Amino acid sequence: MSKTILVVDDSASVRQMIAKTLQHAGYTVATAVDGQDALDVSAGKTFHGVITDQNMPRLSGIEFCRAFRARPENQNVPVVFLSTESEGAIKEKAKAAGAIGWMVKPFDQEKLLSVMRRLVTA
Repeated sequence: MSKTILVVDDSASVRQMIAKTLQHAGYTVATAVDGQDALDVSAGKTFHGVITDQNMPRLSGIEFCRAFRARPENQNVPVVFLSTESEGAIKEKAKAAGAIGWMVKPFDQEKLLSVMRRLVTA
């Protein structure tokens, strides 16, 4: 059974690039255009991992992560940020919201896959 990853980014090209990278590696991918859309898309569904941007309209990545983690069914789903941000303070806020990793854009496809393979186990 394929593992399902939720990709959240307000940039269509970034969403598409991440999705294609994951799909070629055998993952099933759902996408969302911002944090609010991600909450809507994830309601009642099972995801094995989430990759989210930080700076997005409606709900930022941190706001999304807090709300996503507030749902009991998402307590153990790994959330990784993929953002242009790299400041320590914002990373700490993401960690406090429930993120377990942070990668900086532009991303290396092999590194992204390596991270996801480690976090989203069979």
